[in-house]
Amino acid sequence: MHILMLYPEFPETFWGFRHALRFIGKRAAQPPLGLLTVAALLPESWNIRLVDCNVEKLRNKHIDQADYVFISAMSIQKWPAKELIARCKARGARVVAGGPLFTAEPELFPEVDHLLTGEGELTIPRFLRDLAANRLRRRYDAGGFADITRTPPPRWDLLRQNRYAQRNLQYSRGCPYNCDFCDIGVLFGRGVRTKTADQVVLELEELRRSKWRGEVFFVDDNFIGNRPKLRREILPAIAAWMQQRKRPFSFGTEVSINLADDKPLMEAMVEAGFDSIFVGIESVSDEALSECGKQQNRNRSMIDSVQEMQRMGLEVTAGFILGFDSDTPSVFQRISDFIQESGIATAMVGLLNAPRDTALYKRMQSEGRLLDDISGNNTDGTVNFVPAMGMDTLVEGYREVLRHLYAPRAYYARVRQFMQQYQPGKHTGFRLKFCHLWALASSMVRLGILGRERRYYWSLLGWTLVRRPGLFPMAVTFSIYGFHYRMFFSGQV
Repeated sequence: MHILMLYPEFPETFWGFRHALRFIGKRAAQPPLGLLTVAALLPESWNIRLVDCNVEKLRNKHIDQADYVFISAMSIQKWPAKELIARCKARGARVVAGGPLFTAEPELFPEVDHLLTGEGELTIPRFLRDLAANRLRRRYDAGGFADITRTPPPRWDLLRQNRYAQRNLQYSRGCPYNCDFCDIGVLFGRGVRTKTADQVVLELEELRRSKWRGEVFFVDDNFIGNRPKLRREILPAIAAWMQQRKRPFSFGTEVSINLADDKPLMEAMVEAGFDSIFVGIESVSDEALSECGKQQNRNRSMIDSVQEMQRMGLEVTAGFILGFDSDTPSVFQRISDFIQESGIATAMVGLLNAPRDTALYKRMQSEGRLLDDISGNNTDGTVNFVPAMGMDTLVEGYREVLRHLYAPRAYYARVRQFMQQYQPGKHTGFRLKFCHLWALASSMVRLGILGRERRYYWSLLGWTLVRRPGLFPMAVTFSIYGFHYRMFFSGQV
């Protein structure tokens, strides 16, 4: 059996880092972990080829040689996915589709031969049994959530290894919280399901054997969703493995802001090799946080929480949302001031949208406020419901926030503030690669000579060499990220 695993191209996004990747000669930030995991669920005797359209072109011969085309996608890849499916069908291929996009909106894809909705650990075995019996159905619904202690390691051997800036790994699925705009509960449930420590160590070992060295991002919805297990089993196992293997990786992940209340857990994460975290702050307004059900963020000094995590050795990147019903026009300045004061260099500010089947979606539907479907990109300036403050006011206020945050003066000031308070862990190190030297040279030309930010660029690098020389690679990285953010948002502002 010849299988083509197909991953659609992402449109330009905040997290795609398209403009930054050029500095290091990479084509995508992360590989398609879901498809690599599905590949591991298929028979070992099958011949499997992965084509990730973010790093290589799909050719007709790839389609013609396949008995089945397996495609996965997220909401933001909707239109590229439809184009790929149409191309495959035009060449007579049989298409099997699964993943978040097809689970959320299966009715949009009548041309797909076989729809697998929900988690592949449950649907793939049923598909394979029916394939062997020559009685395939069009649709396979998971009907529940998988036991991920039985999930095999991803098929890293299928990758074009040198085309990605990071690798990724999943330890848990689900989130204990119930924010009304978030579809994690719909896709993965509110119960937190975890892999075992042995599984996590095995996946790390497989990554090491694939000769990867560098950053590994845990793509969990909330890495600290099951703190007791994390504290007792997972982090000690990772720390021991890292020590034994001479620390080949650094780690990043997503957490809720109440990690700041647990100093021993932060220490354990840093000891295990974590040095960056994404936190959903969303709003500086308690009214907005209450409105969306994000209780874990309420009644705290957000700035103190952020700075505590950064002092512990965890670089905080954060998400913010504009467009809650309780937001007034003053929210734009308040968000800008908070981000600037906190020293969060990478702040993803987006507009509120209502994903399918979330509590927010159902409320907007009941109030007659729903508009078009979401684009899947909350930083593209679109909203799929009528906002309380009015669409024009919201969009123009959003643009004004972006104009300020990623202007060179404000951005470089935030970077310097972060670097003043950041205390890297004792094991944090930097492995010099050729791509880093190339990035430094490229940044000196594109940012330091040709860029309109050149004054701020040289000031940051000079300050870092004098005051925090150990953070010099980070200063170069932030400079390149800032270029990406400005390029990404330039069309909107």
